[in-house]
Amino acid sequence: MHHTGGPGWRITMDTSGPMLIAIYMRDVAGLAGAGFPPLAAAAPAIRPADPHQLTAKVGGVEALREQWEWWWRALLAHHPQMEPPMTPPNFQAFGEAPALQRVLQAHFGAALSWARERQSEYARLAVQRETLGGTSILTELVQDREMELGRNARDFTLTILELPLAEPRAWFVEPDQLIMSQHLLDDQETFRSYVQPVVEMLV
Repeated sequence: MHHTGGPGWRITMDTSGPMLIAIYMRDVAGLAGAGFPPLAAAAPAIRPADPHQLTAKVGGVEALREQWEWWWRALLAHHPQMEPPMTPPNFQAFGEAPALQRVLQAHFGAALSWARERQSEYARLAVQRETLGGTSILTELVQDREMELGRNARDFTLTILELPLAEPRAWFVEPDQLIMSQHLLDDQETFRSYVQPVVEMLV
């Protein structure tokens, strides 16, 4: 996790264990393009497992897609809390989303292992950035905008959720969230092209 801030403003960069599990479930079920914003596939790629048999008696793949999208909206709205709670083996909180519940029951172990590996990778990446000053661009973006406007930044918070996504880009989630590939910051010019317009709007 990285925090950058000044008087009245704060930018946080972090990953999310629950969202990593959700991304795994989306990709293992082959739900490409599900959710808003429609994020790129995970990297490393997750081998899909046909969900038709699992979900046939509880609405099928279309129901699974709708239920996954409901879950994703809840994760975005309640971050960093895990809502609804994931409690194996029955995942009772997903009782009204039976297709998703069955996919969770079938794949949670593999998803948890994958998510923990990605979290370890992210922790190493975050340490490297702190050492090399890679996140200083966030402060620069705010300061540049303050100079342009001739005033201090308005009070704002921006949460940047970094996920292991195959496409090096960011997705804005109104009013104050960005989801982005965790390696986007490696290319500061491209990072700036996605993040600067959001910072300018908030400042």
